[in-house]
Amino acid sequence: MESRIEPLPIPGAWKVTPAAFVDDRGSLHEPFHGRHFAAATGIDLAVQQATCSVSHHGVLRGIRVTAETGPAKYVTCTAGAVLDVVVDVRVGSPTFGRWHAERLDHENRTALYLAPGLGHAFLALSDTATLLYLLSRPHQDTCERTVNALDPDLVITWPPAIIPRRSARDAAAPGLFEAHQARTLPSYAACSARHRG
Repeated sequence: MESRIEPLPIPGAWKVTPAAFVDDRGSLHEPFHGRHFAAATGIDLAVQQATCSVSHHGVLRGIRVTAETGPAKYVTCTAGAVLDVVVDVRVGSPTFGRWHAERLDHENRTALYLAPGLGHAFLALSDTATLLYLLSRPHQDTCERTVNALDPDLVITWPPAIIPRRSARDAAAPGLFEAHQARTLPSYAACSARHRG
C-alpha cells in the first residue's frame, strides 16, 4: 500500500496520506513507511521515540518550536480529529511567519512531517483526540520553545465556534515578533545546514 506524499507550501513540511485496505471487517493502513517516505522526500527518518498525546475537545496545544538540534516530528491522529498547524518560525526563512493547516483524523489517516525548527500547534475538534508523534531523536525540554498560537500577527484561522483551552505555559508564550526580538527562534540557515528535505 503506497502513500501519497507531497510537500507543503512551507519548506521542510510534508503531508502523507496513506492508502488503506478497507473491507466489511474494518481497515488496515501504514501510518509510516520509512522506505517510501525516504524515496519521496530524500529524508531518512530514523525514529528514536514515539509519544502519544490525548486532548479533550477545545484543547489548543502549541505553538511548540524545536531548536536546530531538536527532533524532526512525524504526526498523525489515531483517534478523533484535530486541526493541525505548521508554522514557519525559522529566522531567515523565505516563508517566515507563514502557517499551513490540515485536518488530521482517524478517517483521513493524514500525517504531517515537520523538519527541526518548524512550529507545531493543534486544536482538538472531537470529544477526545489522540496524536501519535514519531521523533527523530528523544524529546528534551531544553530544545523546545513556545510561540503564542493566538498571536494576532500570525492570524491563524482557528474555528471560531470553539473556545480554546490552553495550558498556562502556552497562554503566556510570546508572539512571533516578540520571540524574534528575544532571539529565541531557530535559524533557517542552521536548520537547513543540518537537515535536508
